[in-house]
Amino acid sequence: MTVNLGSIGIWHVRPHLDTALATEAEKLGYGALWLGGSPPADLTAVEELLDATERIAVATGIVNMWQADPVETARSYHRIEAKHPGRFLLGVGVGHREATQEYQKPYDKIVSYLDVLDAEGVPRDALVLAALGPKVLRLSAERTAGAHPYLTTPEHTRRAREILGDRALLAPEQKVVLDPDPERARASARPMVSRYLGLTNYVNNLRRLGWTEADVSDSGSDALVDQLAVHGDAATVARGVRAHLDAGADHVCVQVLPHETDPLSAYRELAEALELRG
Repeated sequence: MTVNLGSIGIWHVRPHLDTALATEAEKLGYGALWLGGSPPADLTAVEELLDATERIAVATGIVNMWQADPVETARSYHRIEAKHPGRFLLGVGVGHREATQEYQKPYDKIVSYLDVLDAEGVPRDALVLAALGPKVLRLSAERTAGAHPYLTTPEHTRRAREILGDRALLAPEQKVVLDPDPERARASARPMVSRYLGLTNYVNNLRRLGWTEADVSDSGSDALVDQLAVHGDAATVARGVRAHLDAGADHVCVQVLPHETDPLSAYRELAEALELRG
């Protein structure tokens, strides 16, 4: 790895992940900002975040291989790396079949996309691959710095580490709700969690982890929502985030829910509970 992510980062989407949040996250001691929502190949949003900060890393979570031309993506990587050396991690992946009409043979698409990035000179240790299942997890260790799983649990992190081995990066995303009231917190988390329960790749991954049809049906069982979106006071949420580190993660990127509210206060509380240092 050429990029230092630290142990805890922030995962968010535009417009909520803006330069104000970026500069505050750096002051609070977070190691990385993960820009979600399939940013386009020009990666101008990444460049804006790096321009506004001094040392925090920025990663994409993820550039969608079906939407972003690999040659343009590679050129954008080189532009950003020249301007902000060692601070950008390029996360790429195939997304999910329901969002892309031409979605076919995702594994072959991943391989061909990585081949182009290789040919365009993007270093493998500056790349990370969205990965859930064993086959793509193994590929992430062979062809990139490692894996960025999304919508997972500490049990998935434990299994992923066994597949990846000791040297590959493992950087899962974890949703959180800072609210000590369980019913209110689940109500905040469930709309986001249920969005993914209609997508085959996420549901198949949850089934591999032992979740039942009842758990993944409709808007998800309470037990599943509690795992996928850890909730409680800051200390409780911090324990849920650290559970991934204890299971073998190198880095955990935290996504505060709901998006509709200002997330800064939650990230401040969590930074204190996690004993981050700015």
